[in-house]
Amino acid sequence: MARALSPAELASAFRYATDWFAVYVEETNALNVYPVPDGDTGTNMHLTLQSVRRELDLADTQKMSEVARAISYGSLLGARGNSGVITSQILKGFAETLREASVLTPALLAQALEEGSRTGYKAVMKPVEGTILTVSRGVAEGARRAVARGADSLEAVLEAALQSGREASDRTPELLPVLKQAGVVDAGGVGLLRFLEGLEGYLKGLPLPEPPKIERYAQTAFEEEEFGYCTEFLMEGVVEPIETIREAVASFGDSLLVVGAEGFVKGHIHTNDPDGLLARVARYGKMLRTKVEDMSQQHTEILAMAGAADEAPPPTGLVVVASGWGLVKAFRGFGARVVAGGQTANPSVQDILDAVRSLPNPEVIVLPNNSNVVLSAQQAAGLAEGKVVHVIPTRTLGQGLAASVVYQAERPARELLPEMEEASRRAVTLEVTRASRSVAIGGVSVREGQPIGLRDDKLALATETPEEALEGLIKLAFQEAEHEILTIFHGPMVAKETLDGLTHQLAQAFPDLTLEIHPGGPDLYDYLAVLE
Repeated sequence: MARALSPAELASAFRYATDWFAVYVEETNALNVYPVPDGDTGTNMHLTLQSVRRELDLADTQKMSEVARAISYGSLLGARGNSGVITSQILKGFAETLREASVLTPALLAQALEEGSRTGYKAVMKPVEGTILTVSRGVAEGARRAVARGADSLEAVLEAALQSGREASDRTPELLPVLKQAGVVDAGGVGLLRFLEGLEGYLKGLPLPEPPKIERYAQTAFEEEEFGYCTEFLMEGVVEPIETIREAVASFGDSLLVVGAEGFVKGHIHTNDPDGLLARVARYGKMLRTKVEDMSQQHTEILAMAGAADEAPPPTGLVVVASGWGLVKAFRGFGARVVAGGQTANPSVQDILDAVRSLPNPEVIVLPNNSNVVLSAQQAAGLAEGKVVHVIPTRTLGQGLAASVVYQAERPARELLPEMEEASRRAVTLEVTRASRSVAIGGVSVREGQPIGLRDDKLALATETPEEALEGLIKLAFQEAEHEILTIFHGPMVAKETLDGLTHQLAQAFPDLTLEIHPGGPDLYDYLAVLE
């Protein structure tokens, strides 16, 4: 029986619990019906936990303060969806309790679980019972009672916490009518229990369990949500109180969460106007990351999964790395499983491996779409036991998009690979962003903050406006070859008037070029364009 965990042991326990949770991702997804039947609660909670694991891998785990910071900071930065954001706040409260401690004792564990529950409740404008919040409170109450009875081991406290949490989970259908209608307990609550089971499994030296068989998807009993887009943002440098930002975006939709930690602010809301919402919040700080999910498309995918549960999977799956909600939506439209990441936010080997393992297909093609991700993708391919994994070393999102157009799940990989590789080679990727520092590279001098243009990931020019940079890149590309189609993805900071002017200018300058313009470009970029 463990009477204390060192900081390094606690970090190892969190890593193991994340792997334990991964076994139950699809089970948790299948349960989800609240706040909307979008079927990604398990996925979002897992992504949040994976972010914690990445921060733990970078932290000095000999110090409890560093382990606590990694848990709090990692969970906020990696929080995805309503469930992930609430999970991040539960973990934030848990971590804050440990900062000054040297080891985790049974009494401190109970205190941390209580503070985690309190912080989770405080994060939600209108807390709803019958959710993960109810289960977190049940967990905390069980842990507190165990310590009051004299429990002197971490296993005893966790066992009592889990028993009380499961009882609270069983009550959730009586507290939330939508759960009773679907005949399920709350998905987020189950996810929290699975994570705590993982901590218990670490303490007891248990092997990872086998994934449960999914018998049904609760989402099939419901119509689509009123608000079509699950929208998230991450900002730094925010001066205004979090309450001000909550009030500024509250009218855009529902399922609103705005939280902060370690100098960052994370927001989540369901809305029909993601561009307007992102433009509104951008005035409060520096936008680091955005994500918009089409919940109608998610709902359709869940129905398709439920209908095809007993069918043999097609031979070839596709995993891509991407950021920017418009690009993610495009990749998903081609049938890809998307791993969040890209420039300045490279996913880990484990992130890519988890995505590969999540697909039922016997063979999987991976598109890293960034030169810094190629090696991680290749390492993940070598670890994917039971699957044949092929990595096409796409170094830009444009190359990945061109390759994805060719992809068809019903075709074997041996046929797809040469065609996808050829398509990626033909594509020209044009990126417009801002210089992070003053520098001179390849004869191009830039100053910090200046708009710059990159062609196939290489600095090509610097200009005074992003629009000048994009037009200059297109002219450079046409000096070498003719092109027929230009697809542009723009970021949320590009005003409609600016976009209209750019479209008009490009149509005049390149009358034979077919233009396709979409919102939702990659984070930190004004424009990403693909010439074909």
